Amino acid sequence: MDTFKTLQAEISQALVATTRSASRISSADITFQRSLNPEVGTQLDAQNARLLHLAQRLLENAASSSDAVGPKLPDVESVDANWKGVVDVIDSLLEKADISLDEYTGVVKRLSPIGEQAAVKPRPNIAEKKIIPKPQLNFEHVPKNDETGGFRPLLASKPHAKVSLENCMKKFKDRRGREQYPHPYQTEIESYDFPPNVYEHFEPQQYQPFESTTATFVDTPEALAIMLAELKTAKEIAIDIEHHDNRSYIGIVSLMQISTRDKDWIVDTLKPWRRKLECLNEVFADPNILKVLHGAYMDIIWLQRDLGLYVVGLFDTYHAARSLGYPGASLAYLLDRFVNFKAQKQYQIADWRVRPLGNELFEYARADTHFLLYIYDNMRNELVEKSNFSDPERNKVQDVLLKSKEVALQRYEHPVYDTKLGLGPVGWYKLISRTPAQFTPQQFSVFRAVHKWRDNLSRKEDENPTFIMPNHAVFSVARAIPTDKPALYIAIQHVSHIVRAKADELVNVITEAKKEGLDGPELTDVLKTIADMKEAEWTAKSDTPNKVAPAPAAPAVQAESAPLMSTVAIPATRAPSSTFWGKLWSHSSAYQQGSMPTVNIDLALPLPPLTAEIFADGNRVTPESEKPQHTFVPKEDRTEDQRTDMFVVKQLGGRKRKRGDAPEVQSLSTPALDPMTNDEIMLDAQEDSPEAILLQEKAARKAARKQKKKEQTAQAAAKDDDEPAFDYANAPTVLHAEDGDGKKKKKDKKKKPAGFAPFSGLTNAPKGLPRAQKEVPGRSRTFKS
Repeated sequence: MDTFKTLQAEISQALVATTRSASRISSADITFQRSLNPEVGTQLDAQNARLLHLAQRLLENAASSSDAVGPKLPDVESVDANWKGVVDVIDSLLEKADISLDEYTGVVKRLSPIGEQAAVKPRPNIAEKKIIPKPQLNFEHVPKNDETGGFRPLLASKPHAKVSLENCMKKFKDRRGREQYPHPYQTEIESYDFPPNVYEHFEPQQYQPFESTTATFVDTPEALAIMLAELKTAKEIAIDIEHHDNRSYIGIVSLMQISTRDKDWIVDTLKPWRRKLECLNEVFADPNILKVLHGAYMDIIWLQRDLGLYVVGLFDTYHAARSLGYPGASLAYLLDRFVNFKAQKQYQIADWRVRPLGNELFEYARADTHFLLYIYDNMRNELVEKSNFSDPERNKVQDVLLKSKEVALQRYEHPVYDTKLGLGPVGWYKLISRTPAQFTPQQFSVFRAVHKWRDNLSRKEDENPTFIMPNHAVFSVARAIPTDKPALYIAIQHVSHIVRAKADELVNVITEAKKEGLDGPELTDVLKTIADMKEAEWTAKSDTPNKVAPAPAAPAVQAESAPLMSTVAIPATRAPSSTFWGKLWSHSSAYQQGSMPTVNIDLALPLPPLTAEIFADGNRVTPESEKPQHTFVPKEDRTEDQRTDMFVVKQLGGRKRKRGDAPEVQSLSTPALDPMTNDEIMLDAQEDSPEAILLQEKAARKAARKQKKKEQTAQAAAKDDDEPAFDYANAPTVLHAEDGDGKKKKKDKKKKPAGFAPFSGLTNAPKGLPRAQKEVPGRSRTFKS
């Protein structure tokens, strides 16, 4: 240890001395010294070559035992050009130094060459994209991606039904004329009454210790039956699912987690017999069992799409968090807030199709529902405390329950592709509305064609469209319009194996779309058509409550709408009433033709009553036409006002006389006042009032002062005219300055001559930058740190 400290001190001392020398050299004006003495320049060049040679050898030796490559330094300029390589070599040296110090101090054990091979075992990456056989190919009911009709519920029976399954399977037409199947549990969800304990405050029931308990993995029909029997005895259950959509067109429910107050289950939903999980409706649709989920908007749709499961009695903790105004609404935030449990959310992007399920994924999945009922207890109590049950606007519990019902009423619909307008969940409009793009008609035609081709191929291969080609690649292809495979690969950059196999087909699609784009529509026109259709649809929806005819028995809350297939632009109609002004006019044929009918407009805003008192003389305003018109009269034609009953009020300036000051009375023999000057206003007054006399005397004194000043100015001008002109020829020169007595100054050895110094102030000019601070390109000396 003493030897190492001695070596460390010597190295540090040498580095400090070298750094100081380098700093002193850089602060000197080397360029000036080089130009002043040629011998110095020769010595400097020799030292530069020597230092470059040493640096080259050091870099080569340092890079010989690492992955870095030592750069070549033939001259000074190459140091800046290869600086990145120099930094890489230095970083490798520092990394080796850290490893050696850790081994020396015992932080890590020294690895032998053989042990090194065994120790460098990479940690498994949970989110790694692995090649896994598609489990959906082994399902008893293989998912179909080309269905276009209404989604028929997968139910074979309907437990806890108020309306029979046969009546729930009757089709209806939505507002766009498409046939749909209603939500099979719509009546049960809408008429559901939450248990009374939801509106009461109870002490939260503590969860089971997470470290000392585990979950039961359900992967057989026998285990499913045992779990179902235990779930039927519970009063509240927590549910969550894990979904995978990277290697599937519509996605797959890969795992389901269910927890009660005492036990956790993890259900494998990738088994070929997965449709048998429909028996869980005996619990999921039971109105006596409260189901707690977090952010269940998509979970509800995925459950009915893959497993035929429906939830009656849902409590969504996401909406509870929003209603309570929490700064976060994610499940990870709630776990941290109430349980102080840190969820490892990097596992959220894992491939949940992996079997057997790793311990990390197993514990992460169990944590999603293990604490959820305890979190529900705390949030329910807080909702009850902050609710006013007598005021519907402040009833937070009822607000959360209503929003949870809306989530439970979501319906799944088949993803139908709209080629022309690109509407729907899988259309191109959703993509282009989020990404601003300026396309020519040809580029827009290629964009739609490539997007359609990608969707068709995704359905055929049962792959996610973004797995085949990312969204940014679709935009790149539309901008570049490649006409051969090399140009296509350049535009896409990262080409998937599926696109590489179908490259010729895609090039043909792009070529055909380019031809069709010559006469194709503009992007802005199509977007305007879609906007008008959406506005018309919104207007029709807002007018629906005013219609007398009842609407068909459709679900109260629709899932994401299927595409509009209309090919004609529907102009936006004006609403018959305004939420601010009220009803303005009726939709008549005259208005639609462009002429406005003459009707009385009743404003929704109350106006004050117009009574006779408002138009009284005291409140009446003189119209502009009744105002007196003043005629301009020239100054020479104006007549003097000879009235003596006038007094002057000073407008500008003057001293304000304080109360108690006696007015100064002077003789009345002062000059007369000028009537109506610019800064005076003449007002009527009594002829012999003290105020009038005072103002007249003050004006007289002012006129006398002006006259006196005018006479003094005239006398000064006359005096200047009598002085002789300056004789420049006989004037004494400033170069031989003299004293005041006309004699030349005598030289004083002690004092400097006080004569004229024409260049005395030149040295006071600002100095320029010294040579050591010359401006260099890219650097400014204006500000110093």
